[in-house]
Amino acid sequence: MHHSRTLLAATVAAFALLGAPAVHAETPADTLIQAWAIDDIISLDPAEIFEFTASEIAGNAYEGLISYDPADVSKIYGKIAESWEVAEDGMSITFKIKPGRTFASGNPITADDVVFSLTRAVKLDKSPAFILTQFGLNAENVDQMVVKTGEDTVQFKMDKAYAPSLVLYCLTATVGYIVDQKLVMEHEANGDFGYEWLKTNYAGSGPFTIREWRANEAVVMERNANYSGDAPPMARVIYRHIPEGATQRLLLEQGDIDIARSLGAEEVDAVKANPDIKIQQGVKGSIYYMGLNQKNENLAKPEVRQAMKYLVDYQAIADTIMKGKVTVHQAFLPEGFLGALNDNPFSLDVAKAKELLAQAGLPDGFSVTMDTRNTPEITGIAQAIQQTAAEAGVKIELIPGDGQQTLTKYRARNHDIYIGLWGPDYQDPHTNADTFARNPDNSDDAASKPLAWRNAWDIPEMTKQADAAMLEPDPAKRAQMYIDLQKESQETSPFVIMFQQIEVSALRSNVEGFIVGPSFNDNNYAHVTK
Repeated sequence: MHHSRTLLAATVAAFALLGAPAVHAETPADTLIQAWAIDDIISLDPAEIFEFTASEIAGNAYEGLISYDPADVSKIYGKIAESWEVAEDGMSITFKIKPGRTFASGNPITADDVVFSLTRAVKLDKSPAFILTQFGLNAENVDQMVVKTGEDTVQFKMDKAYAPSLVLYCLTATVGYIVDQKLVMEHEANGDFGYEWLKTNYAGSGPFTIREWRANEAVVMERNANYSGDAPPMARVIYRHIPEGATQRLLLEQGDIDIARSLGAEEVDAVKANPDIKIQQGVKGSIYYMGLNQKNENLAKPEVRQAMKYLVDYQAIADTIMKGKVTVHQAFLPEGFLGALNDNPFSLDVAKAKELLAQAGLPDGFSVTMDTRNTPEITGIAQAIQQTAAEAGVKIELIPGDGQQTLTKYRARNHDIYIGLWGPDYQDPHTNADTFARNPDNSDDAASKPLAWRNAWDIPEMTKQADAAMLEPDPAKRAQMYIDLQKESQETSPFVIMFQQIEVSALRSNVEGFIVGPSFNDNNYAHVTK
């Protein structure tokens, strides 16, 4: 790994030269080059990864115990696990580990690695740890809850009899990915489980290794020579940080990149007529929303929360700024999930908003700030909302920043309004109910920090309802519980939920086999050919 920075610098420099407009370039036949905004990467450690780009990278570089077919998420199959068995009392699941598989390092994948990876994630207690700790695991008891029961078996214990599908889907999240214990612990410092090292390095078993990450510049991945599955056709995959859609379009048309991941609506329309380019899209479970921090005395007024929902021109934004890339959706569960609510009760209604603001004692409106990731689409949505909100006297100051800056501020709940994109961590409705409608501890030093916590929304009763829904064994009853939660959220929450994402990519016509999945860690290029 010590030569990787030199390799990255040389590789990126070489491909940067391909951007010269006088030359019609072609990317190397064994290399897939993607342009995307990758400034949201904070860490490459699966125990900490909680952002879109890093999730996709991890999904192609690591493996979990189990996985599912991205075209039909109900089809769950073993990855590192060969099989599993749910105990009769529903309080544990035992996994049998496939024999003869190795990490990229050459070390064998064992039951000990599985135990280490899951207990490590719980003990580190980074942002995604709640996906595991919600089953009653914590730093004090995890050594008794995740245990090796045989040479190739691991038992995952829980404090209650949760729906087995919920538990299995949670283990497909990035926090459930298995890391190479021997390699990671060789880099341990001060009892950190190798955390400082793994933030920028790699210890997985997926089809690609992570060769190097240079913040806001590039990520280089290489074919894993020790991968237990079919070897990827591509020898390497490179992400170039190019947030501007117009620049991505130019590079794609010139052949300098293979895939443009974030073209704007105008760029997509412009390249459709090009026979060398094709469009690929897929509906994601990701939701565009605004979070209104309840620490702000004006935003904490119930009437103001509702007024803000009438100050967005949803359809106009969907039809223009986000043309073809979103559909209007105003509930926290994406369409396609059990119990998803497809009612859209809000539309731009300045008079209604003014009426609500007057009821809140703010007839002349108020001033507020909005943290905005400086990508063209988020900026465009924010500017549109800024204009319509001003019609009701709500003066919004936009504070732009890169993905890491805005997320860090948001996670510390130091914002007024945050506009962003939220993707499900796993394919069960609890994934979004757990963050939009659940906040077990609203104190500043809470262990669990879901979106409701980030926006200081104290909801003990809704939290109880969400907790009950995750235990309901009857699917129809469970679906209704989530519908009720979403209706209450629409009426009372500090979340202005606006759109469901349609991921649109533009590819050179010779690129085949790129998979757009429902979650970002499902986006896959292990079978891409050119």
